[in-house]
Amino acid sequence: MELNLQMVKDAQRNIKEVARRTPLFYTSTFSKMSGAEVYLKCENKQKTGAFKLRGAYNKIVNLTEEEKKKGVIASSAGNHAQGVAFAATAFGIKATIVMPNTAPGAKVEATKGYGAEVVQYGEVYDECAKKAVEIQKETGATYVHPFNDEYVMAGQGTVALEILEDLPETDVIVVPIGGGGLISGIAVAAKELKPEIEIIGVQPEKIASTKASLEKGEIVTLPGFKSIADGISVATPGDHSFKYIQKYVDKVVVVSEEEIKNAMYLIAARGKLIAEGAGASTVAAILSGKINAKGKKVVAVISGGNVDMTTISKIVEEKNK
Repeated sequence: MELNLQMVKDAQRNIKEVARRTPLFYTSTFSKMSGAEVYLKCENKQKTGAFKLRGAYNKIVNLTEEEKKKGVIASSAGNHAQGVAFAATAFGIKATIVMPNTAPGAKVEATKGYGAEVVQYGEVYDECAKKAVEIQKETGATYVHPFNDEYVMAGQGTVALEILEDLPETDVIVVPIGGGGLISGIAVAAKELKPEIEIIGVQPEKIASTKASLEKGEIVTLPGFKSIADGISVATPGDHSFKYIQKYVDKVVVVSEEEIKNAMYLIAARGKLIAEGAGASTVAAILSGKINAKGKKVVAVISGGNVDMTTISKIVEEKNK
């Protein structure tokens, strides 16, 4: 199966009644600070607080009736867990989510609240993923991968359709990269609609696995350091998503932990929005000058807003010292 514009358009129809069409805000503050014309695509305003619902719902729409009867399973510490739980409940099918023992209690409870059965196992995502595969083999449930799946990528690509419908003259879209599902969907859709558009990915310099893979020309795995941008702290990009990144993404830049924190603070203080580290990484790249977009119309995808308030308060305290 090859991801293409038609798949993304089909996904847009599939999710229309469920996923929220998120706002695209012009920000005069960040425009003045960067010299670009900056817009924020606010997926932090999506149901479940992140873009993940789009891909999860589109994957589940495309299951056969037999697959739906057997239910779905996923592994996640947060945003994907909630997206899959919400989508499965909307179809009235069973969802089992394996989450680490270290997952914040609020995220565990939110996932249960969306109707999923939560199994807590291990300390990190990799351990969860292995446990999910074990359960999947026992139950025959469909594994809903967080990024390395064309139906999931197509759902995430609907973000690009909305951006170009609302701002056809967009010159650059800046997207966070974890495993690569979001940027793959956005890049394929945007480039097919507007070949001259520039797609730039952003990763934490602590764990820039996609950038390292692009430089080597093949997928590499980095040590699993955890960034404040936990949603994009992924040690190995997906093999499916990586091939689309190689083909369609123009550039990948990295940002420091301090730059991400600064962006989270400014988005809250000046933009009056809450962004998690992954979501703020795009603004961090623009404001730190990692992206030269002066005079261009630039859309920063704020991928999610599921951040612990303690983290936000610590950042605010640091900045106000």
